[in-house]
Amino acid sequence: MKIVLPGGSGQVGRLLSRALSREGHACVILTRRPRPPDHALPGLRQVVWDGRTMGPWAGEIDGADAVVNLAGRSVDCRYNERNLEAMLRSRVDSTRVVGEAIAVAREPPPVWLQAGTATIYAHRLDAPNDELTGQIGGHEPDAPPLWRKSIEIAQAWEAGRAAAPTPRTRKIALRSAMTMSPDRGGVFHVLATLCRLGAGRQGDGRQFVSWIHEHDFVAAVRFLIGRDDLTGAFNLTAPHPLPNRDFIHAIHTALGRKLAVPLPVWMLEIGAFLMRTETELILKSRRVVPTRLLNSGFGFRYPAWPAAATELARRLHAGGET
Repeated sequence: MKIVLPGGSGQVGRLLSRALSREGHACVILTRRPRPPDHALPGLRQVVWDGRTMGPWAGEIDGADAVVNLAGRSVDCRYNERNLEAMLRSRVDSTRVVGEAIAVAREPPPVWLQAGTATIYAHRLDAPNDELTGQIGGHEPDAPPLWRKSIEIAQAWEAGRAAAPTPRTRKIALRSAMTMSPDRGGVFHVLATLCRLGAGRQGDGRQFVSWIHEHDFVAAVRFLIGRDDLTGAFNLTAPHPLPNRDFIHAIHTALGRKLAVPLPVWMLEIGAFLMRTETELILKSRRVVPTRLLNSGFGFRYPAWPAAATELARRLHAGGET
């Protein structure tokens, strides 16, 4: 297949394009800042776009077999007015212009997978959120204003996909959790580094963590591309989210570390300020499950976190990506 990946130069895009290229697919990454070519992946190309306006890049979408739009400014930043606006605009503008390119294509792609986020759901400890009965967040009486902002961005992101006039293209929203891989700078790499330094549970440790192993993320994307009967929102999360205290404990176990000092909220706030990020990323309870994927017959290779953490720690020790 020819698969076009707008915004595919980020961590998730790199692991997805790497896997798909190795399977023999032709992957085209639309990026604002091309990287040096990877000669080990001859089926991978990069094309420049700005993520906002139509240009020659749109010709790559015409005749493609699938589009997987991953564009959007990283959420790993301080939630000030400037960054929140950049997060919103990068998501909404890229979704709009990808929809425009599909709409004018003579041979539009059969399927468009549009990145989204599991953050769209409500902060919950009592029950999981799924695509069928889950609570969209933003209305919790105790939710901090910044948490509501991130949910509003997630909703605007999905609204852009839904509004795009692409009647000949099947549309899917990927409500993704954290994608775990051993790649340097990825989420697992950062968490493993903190655990090696002795960091334990974060806050009271009761907040749920949703996650997905990179192999299952790639397999789920492949599954959704191939199933022409599936549309709408899908949660790309492992089926067993778990409380933060158990999540962090599993990483310590996988790394063979015993020292685990709990990190209270005040310490997390100081750390987030120094690292130019936000505590929402670790304190909000993301208890999200992939009901529609499971009901459609998708099978997870890593459904539970302890086994996934062990596999990731092994590859991290061996040098990272494979």
